[in-house]
Amino acid sequence: MGAPRCSARSDGRRRGREHVVRVTRLTSVTALVIAIAASTAPYAAAAPVSDQDTGFVRSAHQGNLAEMAAGQDAQKHATSACVKEVGRVLVRDHGKLDADVKALAAKLDIALPATPTAEQQAELASVRAKAGTSAYDTAWLKTQDAAHTKTLARIDSELKAGQNAEVKAAARAARPVVVMHLDMVRGGVCHAAKDAGTVRAGSGGLLAAEGSDTLAAAGVASLAGGGLLAVLGAAWLIRGRRRTNQDR
Repeated sequence: MGAPRCSARSDGRRRGREHVVRVTRLTSVTALVIAIAASTAPYAAAAPVSDQDTGFVRSAHQGNLAEMAAGQDAQKHATSACVKEVGRVLVRDHGKLDADVKALAAKLDIALPATPTAEQQAELASVRAKAGTSAYDTAWLKTQDAAHTKTLARIDSELKAGQNAEVKAAARAARPVVVMHLDMVRGGVCHAAKDAGTVRAGSGGLLAAEGSDTLAAAGVASLAGGGLLAVLGAAWLIRGRRRTNQDR
């Protein structure tokens, strides 16, 4: 009776040691997978910057410069309080949006133009020639209607065709502001009461991009989790095969 008990105890200890070895190996592999996922996370979170993205950032900056210049001009030369107020809103909002654009451009190493486009400068000069008359207000409103319509189209184009998540987030964050401005000048008619309030500094592209980074990190975690599950599955499969061989 003593020998079988000793044999059973010996087998139990042997199986226990084998189990510890398997668990140790599995733990080591798991740690390796997690370490690899952590080390590659920054690269996975990074997104390419396409020509579309670069062009949008540059045009957004020039658009902001043009809108701020137009807003300042309206405050000086418009005849109606409504147009002056819209001008004030444009200076305020586009100034804060442009702070985000410049920060994003610096982060993505995108060189920005120093001035609005030649066309934008010519349009403002044409409007300014009517300064101090009701014709100025009419021309200014029509110009801003057209400008914000174009800006909205560029934003939608970036959202559709852009590749970089941060640039698309900046476009998405700016869109409601541009829509609000367009509503204030739509049809060449002044609607200053449409002002929805102050745009918070730093609440545009960069803040929205933080959400994109979070999503990117979640994607990395999902990939790491998938790799981990694959490793675990392989380990359990090997364990099952070893048991089958031992039983044989």
